[in-house]
Amino acid sequence: MKIIPVGGYKNAFVFGPHPLILHKLTILRDKTTNKKDCRELVHELTLFLMAEATYALEVEDVTVQTPVAECVGKRLSSKADPVIFPIWRAGDGMKDAALQMLPTANLGAIGMYRNEESKPVDYFHKPEEMPPGIVDVFILDPMLATGGSAAAAVTLIKKSSTSKLNIRFLSIFAAPQGIKCLSGEHPDITIYTCVVDEGLNDHNYIVPGCGDMGDRLYGTK
Repeated sequence: MKIIPVGGYKNAFVFGPHPLILHKLTILRDKTTNKKDCRELVHELTLFLMAEATYALEVEDVTVQTPVAECVGKRLSSKADPVIFPIWRAGDGMKDAALQMLPTANLGAIGMYRNEESKPVDYFHKPEEMPPGIVDVFILDPMLATGGSAAAAVTLIKKSSTSKLNIRFLSIFAAPQGIKCLSGEHPDITIYTCVVDEGLNDHNYIVPGCGDMGDRLYGTK
């Protein structure tokens, strides 16, 4: 897969014109796509994101016996299990795909929503107890719109840990405003997204985006 830096940012990356990603994004954007298909598409696109976001995970040598011969392979380092933080509620739609890729990961939880002034409100935070040393953290939210909730979530996670954190933020759709906000407040994290859209409308929805992802996944209005 090919990922390219988002213009002007050293820590934000978007997938190149991958045919499967473009195809799945188009179906997900369609307002007639039902919630079952939306859930499956979010799952599939998260697998692409996780494959790239886990590229730099530390590995160690391990010797195994194949049916033919002994060989030295690689396995993920046993120093510390990664931690996955879906941002409720839309981020929960990405959780199963992330755990499919990292089945031994620890799981935290953050509940965020935007109030009438589009300010982030933290209504639930269950911090995962971080082990000492360096910990890989994956924050999941399919929509990076204004970036306010994402930045607040990263701040909460940092405050709840004394460990050194390698934080990756994964989104399916991103607006330039969201990348600017999150990258500006937390230049030490890495952002991965499937697509950077045009911008935000008057209600701070991503344009063209796909509407409210939580509503699309949960069947609410």
